[in-house]
Amino acid sequence: MKLTLIPANTKMEANGDGASFDISSSATRTFLCLLTVADQLEQESIDVSIYGSVDGTTWTPKPLLKLPQQFYRGHTKMVLDLSLRPEIKFIRARWELNRWGRGAPLPMFVAGFELAEVPAMSRETPGRSAVAAR
Repeated sequence: MKLTLIPANTKMEANGDGASFDISSSATRTFLCLLTVADQLEQESIDVSIYGSVDGTTWTPKPLLKLPQQFYRGHTKMVLDLSLRPEIKFIRARWELNRWGRGAPLPMFVAGFELAEVPAMSRETPGRSAVAAR
């Protein structure tokens, strides 16, 4: 399962929310998140978070995952593990922009945010440890 919470090269000039995605068919409920900042102005920051929902209407009051605040172009990776939150059926991204100092009055970021489901880890045979298998 691959999800694009913020399409690549999206120009953002205000705080916002992305589209919601149904993750109920996810086998592992664990995702590798990749935020790519392609362009930005000086003296500004972006905060990207993921919120969850049971019904796609009411969202968690706090984020399920909050990426580190970004100031520059580049990539940031984190893992979102919802394996212990089976009630969460939908997720969406939220971004908050902040600008200070001189220059343009509005912040501007060009970014994208993608999630890729992490495959299940292989498991050992029950009753047999890794040491005994050698």
